[in-house]
Amino acid sequence: MTGTSDNTLIASRETAARSFNGYLMLLVLLSSMLWFGWAMTSVIPGGLDADFLGMGLSITAFLFVSTGFYMLQPNQGAALTLFGAYKGTDRNEGLRWTWSWIGKSKISLRANNLISEKIKVNDLRGNPIEMAAQVVWRVTDTAQALFDVDDYKAFVLAQIEAAVRTIGARYPYDDFTHQEVTLRGNHDQVGGELRLELMERLRVAGITVDECGFTHLAYAQEIAGAMLRRQQAEAVVAARKTLVEGAVGMVEMALDMLSAKKVVELDDERRAAMVSNLMVVLCGERDTQPVVNAGSLYS
Repeated sequence: MTGTSDNTLIASRETAARSFNGYLMLLVLLSSMLWFGWAMTSVIPGGLDADFLGMGLSITAFLFVSTGFYMLQPNQGAALTLFGAYKGTDRNEGLRWTWSWIGKSKISLRANNLISEKIKVNDLRGNPIEMAAQVVWRVTDTAQALFDVDDYKAFVLAQIEAAVRTIGARYPYDDFTHQEVTLRGNHDQVGGELRLELMERLRVAGITVDECGFTHLAYAQEIAGAMLRRQQAEAVVAARKTLVEGAVGMVEMALDMLSAKKVVELDDERRAAMVSNLMVVLCGERDTQPVVNAGSLYS
């Protein structure tokens, strides 16, 4: 462990622990039991008692060996300490053994999937929105997770909420002009920034983030109705704009073709009337009813 001053956190670093194969020590344990049985039956001719010295030594060996066993499952570690001093982490799965006076703190190295609670955040424009995130995290440095933070699981929960608030306030929820990075329209980019923010915050606890993203993203209830009407109005305006642009192009094409093929000669007034009729037909929301004009435009 290294530190820079009395006021800074002493950063721990994981090291490999020295431990023994538990199956070999299991043979030693069985040998002590056989020794005890032999000592009990070892009677000296003449009727003297059994070998009490051998019995005592075998019992001592049995107790000494039996208290040093521990078992590790796949993707599990055990931090070993000697009177409070960190002595390394054992990541070897199976039955293990170490000295009985060595403390053992098991810790999971498996991936954890966490879905945060919905929290209310003000986006870049001050609009209240609701956000929730899904995060896949795991412990990579057992020493930091156990000794550099008080409770690493509670630390993860708190930092996820802080990171979601930070990212939520960095961007607007939506941009109707599609010129800005938004929470709703740029999921991959915003999710990547959330992962980087979380990894930076959780580095002190020896935790890495494999995957993260938003599971809930919506306007808060107090403004959801108004924002929905705004979105609908923006959609109607955009649709009208596209419709008018298409109609103008079609009218221009029709007039050019009539003139090029000399189907009919139109003066300015007749051209204006035709443009008006075509625009009504193309832009109207209802079906048009054809009217046959048997007279003249000027009478």
